[in-house]
Amino acid sequence: MNKHPIIIDTDPGIDDAAAISIALNHPALDVKMISTVNGNVNIDKTTANALKLKQFFNSDVPIYKGAAQPLLTDIVDASVVHGESGMNGFNFPTVDQSELSNIHAVEAMKSILLKSEVPITIIPIGPLTNIALLLTLYPEAKRNIDKIILMGGSAGRGNVTPLAEFNIFCDPEAAQIVFNSDLTITMVGLDVARSSTLSHETVDELNTLNQTGKMLHQLFKHYRGDDFEKGTNVYDAYTILYLLHPDSFVVASANVQIETSGLLTKGATVTDFKSPQPNCDVVLSIDSEVFKKLFLDSLKHCI
Repeated sequence: MNKHPIIIDTDPGIDDAAAISIALNHPALDVKMISTVNGNVNIDKTTANALKLKQFFNSDVPIYKGAAQPLLTDIVDASVVHGESGMNGFNFPTVDQSELSNIHAVEAMKSILLKSEVPITIIPIGPLTNIALLLTLYPEAKRNIDKIILMGGSAGRGNVTPLAEFNIFCDPEAAQIVFNSDLTITMVGLDVARSSTLSHETVDELNTLNQTGKMLHQLFKHYRGDDFEKGTNVYDAYTILYLLHPDSFVVASANVQIETSGLLTKGATVTDFKSPQPNCDVVLSIDSEVFKKLFLDSLKHCI
């Protein structure tokens, strides 16, 4: 079986942990590297969390530390959602920082892309700072990017402001660079997750699945994302499941531009489905029962 070669750019994050769990264990995926970025919590914590997940799965995928702050805007975080550590709820062992390369994530990404014999899919599930830096500093790397499947944005309402989704709000200037890069981009935003929130009963099913299910169950019990009264939105996992099962999702082409300067609209993903010049595909929805099955089945590949 030909595996999808992917690079994950992440700010773990509880829903990031679900996406990374699937990616590191699914037989159809080949994770070339994981890069970390400031986002849900600061760069030291997101990097430590990536190392915790690497250790949990006894993975040999290299982890590289990336951007510690956005390109221009002030730092914001989501510790109120994910807990002070970014992955509150599960008692991970202390990690060995010597597992971390001293090469900056953007340099590592460039190197892996340029050396690869096949194009690689980039899956950013945090703010887009590292990806914008890669495209700006090393435009030659674009030739070996197959596509970008990113978690961010919304065709409707936001979650950190009325119009802005968190990942885009954290670094709107970076997002504007990425969306206008002329690469093949899929925006997996708030819309699809809101269409298929995992019920509390489904989250409880994780506890009997396997060790990974137990770990995620404990994390999700401490997750205070959108709609947590009704259930859990595992936003970042949709990127991996879309890569594996694109035909299961409702998708529409659009031109998406990022509001970078509006006082009330900063970080908004202005989504024009009628534009004659679309720059990305927007994932809009999935049947909730189909998503539940795809999500649980994907986790069965884990320990």
